[in-house]
Formats: sequence, C-alpha cells, structure tokens
Amino acid sequence: MSETPATEPTPVHWKLVVDSLDPHTQADFWAAALHYTVEDNSALIERLLGLGALPGAATLEHHGRPAFRDLIAVRHPADPFDAESGTGLGRRLLFQRVPEHKTVKNRLHLDLHPGAGRREGEVERLTALGASVLREVKEPSGAWVVMADPEGNEFCVH
Repeated sequence: MSETPATEPTPVHWKLVVDSLDPHTQADFWAAALHYTVEDNSALIERLLGLGALPGAATLEHHGRPAFRDLIAVRHPADPFDAESGTGLGRRLLFQRVPEHKTVKNRLHLDLHPGAGRREGEVERLTALGASVLREVKEPSGAWVVMADPEGNEFCVH
C-alpha cells in the first residue's frame, strides 16, 4: 500500500479592510505613508459601466480616472496584480466607505518600521501628509510614536 504525501496547506490570501468616511483620501494618505500604489480599477469599472452592470452613481473620478465610489485599495508596488481588474494579489489595504465616524480605540493597527535612526524623520514626513502625533512612548521594551491618520485611526512608528 503506497502512502500519499501530505500536502502543505496553501497560505490564505488576505487584505486588511479599513472603514472610512472618505476612502479615497485615506487611500492617498496610506499609499504615500507606506510608499504603496493606489490600485487602478478603471479598466474594470469602464467594462462594468459599458455592460450596464454598474450604475454611474457607484463611481467617481479619482486621479483623473474612474474609481469605485465606496472603496479603493492600495497595494505594495512589487506585488503581483490582476491587469484586467487592477486588483492587487499580495499585500494590500482596502478602504471602504461607512457612514459613521470612528468612535473608539482601534482593535488592530499598523506598526511602521522605517529603520534605525529614521523614526523622527518619518514622523515629520507622516505629519506633513496629514497624520497627527498622539503621544511618544518610552518603555524598557522600546520607544515609538503613536500617531493617527487623517480619520483618527491609530498607528505606531517604531
């Protein structure tokens, strides 16, 4: 009787979804903050509009091209993406429109690691992009700056 080799489980593809009042402004901020690329879904949108499968009210113009009104993603520029839809196939953040403001502390946040000796400059760069400093932390385990993005979502710069 022959044994079938055990197969390794395939890693699960994921994206981090962030609720936001203005997903396009948030996408622009985080693309600049992370040096990511705002996804271009315009070819897919134009195809769906042409087929009548997407109402025009579900779109808007963003950076001179059609975009979904209520969601937009940013992706790592080196990761693969689907050329027909513009959708990233690797590391990405998706911003989706919600009607309510953020009201409580995040249960999940990003930690940014710009590299040794670069925290202060990175905090200045992120502040210029629209982030705000909430507090500086110095503990025996390390030091970091807690910041908020333009909609108040906390993140840390180590």
